[in-house]
Amino acid sequence: MSILDWPVGERPREKLLARGAGALSDAELVAILIRCGTKGKTALDVSRQLLETYGGVRGLLSAAPAARRQAGFGGTRYATLQAALELSRRYLAERMHNVDALTSPHAARAYLNARLKNRPYEVFGCLYLDTKHRPIRFEELFRGTIDGASVYPREVVRTVLANNAAAVILVHNHPSGVAEPSSADQSLTRRLKAALALVDVRLIDHIIVGDGAAVSFSERGLL
Repeated sequence: MSILDWPVGERPREKLLARGAGALSDAELVAILIRCGTKGKTALDVSRQLLETYGGVRGLLSAAPAARRQAGFGGTRYATLQAALELSRRYLAERMHNVDALTSPHAARAYLNARLKNRPYEVFGCLYLDTKHRPIRFEELFRGTIDGASVYPREVVRTVLANNAAAVILVHNHPSGVAEPSSADQSLTRRLKAALALVDVRLIDHIIVGDGAAVSFSERGLL
C-alpha cells in the first residue's frame, strides 16, 4: 500500500503540517526527506530500515559517503540527509550570532552540542567571544580519529589572537558517546587556560559533546 492510500492524519507530511514536526517519529521525519520508497516498500518502510541499519538518527546522519552504495541509500538520499544536517547547523550558528551575549553555559552548550554531536571522529574547536561575551565566530581547529585529536596550545592562542577574542569557549566531542571528562581532558584544559591567561584571554568554559547531554567544565567546577 502506498502512503497516499493511508488516512490523511497518518501520512508523515500531512501529520507534520497539522501537528508540527515534534509530533513525528524519527522514521516519519526521515521519510519526508527521502520522499519516496522502493519497490514494495513505502518511504516510511525504507526510513525504518535505514534507522535500524545505522543504529538510529546519529548513525544515519554520520554515515560515511561509502554508505551511498548500500541498498535503499543512494547518492540522492545521502545528499538530502547531509543537506538537512548542515542546514540545522547553520540555523543554530545564525541563531547564536543573533543573541546579544552568552548569559549561561546552557546557551553555548546547546549550540556546540548540535555542531559536534554527530561527528564520527574527534573534533576540537573554539567559540571566540568579544569583551561582552558576544559570539565572534566558531572554528574547528583540530580533527582526529575515533581515538582522539592532538591539540596544540600555541595554535589555539594564535587563532584566538587572530580573531581578536577577549574570551573563548573550548569544545570537543567524544565519538564514543560518553561525555565524561577524562584526566587528559582536565590536564589539557589547565594548560590551555594558563596559555590563554598569558595573553589576557579568559577561558569561559570547556564543553564535551557526547550522545546525551553535553558536559560543561564550568558547571562541574573544573575550571
